[in-house]
Amino acid sequence: MKNEISAAIIGAGSIVDYHINGYVKSGAKLVAIADTNKKAAESKGKQKGIPKVFVNYSEMLEECPEVDAISICTPNFLHAKIAVDCLKAGRNVFCEKPPALNARDTAIMKQEAEKSGKILMFDFNNRARPDVQALFEYVKTGQVGKINSAQALWIRRCGIPGFGGWFTQKALSGGGPVIDLLHMTDLALFFMGFPDPEWVLSETFHDFAQDRNFKGPWGIPDVKQGVVDVETSSHAFVTFKTQQVLFARNSWAEQNKREEVSMTFQGAKAGGMVKRLFKVDGMDDTACDTCEMFTMENGTPVNKRILAQPDPAMGRERAVMNFVNAVLGKEKPLNTPREAVTLMKIIDAIYESARTRAPVRIV
Repeated sequence: MKNEISAAIIGAGSIVDYHINGYVKSGAKLVAIADTNKKAAESKGKQKGIPKVFVNYSEMLEECPEVDAISICTPNFLHAKIAVDCLKAGRNVFCEKPPALNARDTAIMKQEAEKSGKILMFDFNNRARPDVQALFEYVKTGQVGKINSAQALWIRRCGIPGFGGWFTQKALSGGGPVIDLLHMTDLALFFMGFPDPEWVLSETFHDFAQDRNFKGPWGIPDVKQGVVDVETSSHAFVTFKTQQVLFARNSWAEQNKREEVSMTFQGAKAGGMVKRLFKVDGMDDTACDTCEMFTMENGTPVNKRILAQPDPAMGRERAVMNFVNAVLGKEKPLNTPREAVTLMKIIDAIYESARTRAPVRIV
């Protein structure tokens, strides 16, 4: 068994910094980066000391046989094809969220991972947060009991990520905040044990989709005459074959007081919550975090505050480290392709229910 792996990255946008930091902290050797924007790839390679730069990731696969693991940090519509190509080339894959544009493409990725025998993981980074892991210990040790219901929220007041770029084009992104801000939905499913979903009822809204006042603060440039054909908010209710239920709410632009990223659950023995509130939408340095348990002790309701190590990266670096350790056989993967397919089936059903204005059954 190898004690060190060689890694490469496909994509040179801002998210790759978390991947690079995760690889460095895990002791992996970064040998290559690829991006169709040669200038961006060269700049990132020089900045981070990555020796080999490619414009075509296929050339990277051919010319870097030493690479064991690859991060995919591209726009959503490219995830499935690149992941399948990398798996076929015998590489382990860590793919940014969402897994793909839909459940069908995610299932193809899963099948290729099984066929190749390689690890396929996704950047569901919130599972790796210290507070989430601390709270999840109570679930694993049986102190929560069966989680009957959960509420997953990632809501923003002014958070549209640029107008007319790939984020706001359904053909390139798969959708708006439902698919972009899927993390709390994933986290709720993780805590609930990833039960099989049965029914979804939802509605999506397109308010403020042309209003530049609702743009997020990330500096993503607007595209003149660009397409904006995705939802700006969504409310959905999911039932499961296990008689569990989930409410999921996501928005880029909605008349909320502030951005909230939270997952709350109600179990047979105890409840719990992880929450991040922002003073300014999308600005991590304005956020405050809360992690709590709710139970009954000695006939009295008790709230337990869980004190965990702060993580400004919100688990993004730790998620990459888990991927590296999973490839090395040192840790169990924090997520699986099967879970990704289940998540994407729910997302597909949210969009279908909103389109048909009727409940959708998941089979």
